[in-house]
Amino acid sequence: MNMTNNPSVATTTASRRLPAEWENQDCAILAWPHENTDWAYILPEARRCIAEIVRAIADAGECVALVGPAEFCLDSIREQNFDSSRVRFFDLPTNDTWARDFGPITVESDGSKLLLDFKFNGWGLKFAADKDNLITSRLNALGLFAHRVENRLNFVLEGGSIESDGKDTLLTTAECLLSPNRNGQCSREEISEYLRKAFGLNHILYLNHGALIGDDTDSHIDTLARLAPNDTIIYCGPGDAGNPNHQELAKMKEELSTLRTPSGQPYNLIELPLPDV
Repeated sequence: MNMTNNPSVATTTASRRLPAEWENQDCAILAWPHENTDWAYILPEARRCIAEIVRAIADAGECVALVGPAEFCLDSIREQNFDSSRVRFFDLPTNDTWARDFGPITVESDGSKLLLDFKFNGWGLKFAADKDNLITSRLNALGLFAHRVENRLNFVLEGGSIESDGKDTLLTTAECLLSPNRNGQCSREEISEYLRKAFGLNHILYLNHGALIGDDTDSHIDTLARLAPNDTIIYCGPGDAGNPNHQELAKMKEELSTLRTPSGQPYNLIELPLPDV
């Protein structure tokens, strides 16, 4: 489809809905670890782990699209000794394994599913992303998707940077979405308006705190706070005062207490312990 070069003037999509994370899924996309990924120093262990994840998803009855060198994928899957008939292999080059961030984002539109293909630029130009940015279009060309793919490559967005309640609310972080190396040509108001139209939303919540030391994603919301059913937010607690992330997470905790649902009610907040290093 034709897209304007100005992300703030996106096509009106009032009938759209961004499903919540806990809703039923048709397929999971996973990318295979190779020697040029983050996992190079523990490659055999990483491959065994991904193969176990593939087996678990397939055992649950869902389809898995596994992207990467076919011969290595097949060897590790065979070692798991399970029925891999629900696994489809796509021999495509990747930069890394973070399919949640470079893969398509699904919305419901007029009763059918639509896959949005956003631009992925290596979390704000930190890492090479030339191959990962093409995965959605290449999988579409190879016939993986039964639904239409919409070109949104004029806007940088990673799946891990947004959370939906499946109704009308999106939760994200200012640190990530307002990063100058993503959509720096746009103001906060323009980015919010783009998200409203792309996902059919009215209620967008930004967290301004929660930055973790060493986090290359610039505060992806999926490492900090997750929307859950019944107006609930599950979040990462600040831990003890000796933790280097304590101050930022304490500020985030306070900020979460000020957020309100579309009806003006506070969210039910559930704190989880901060994982150690």
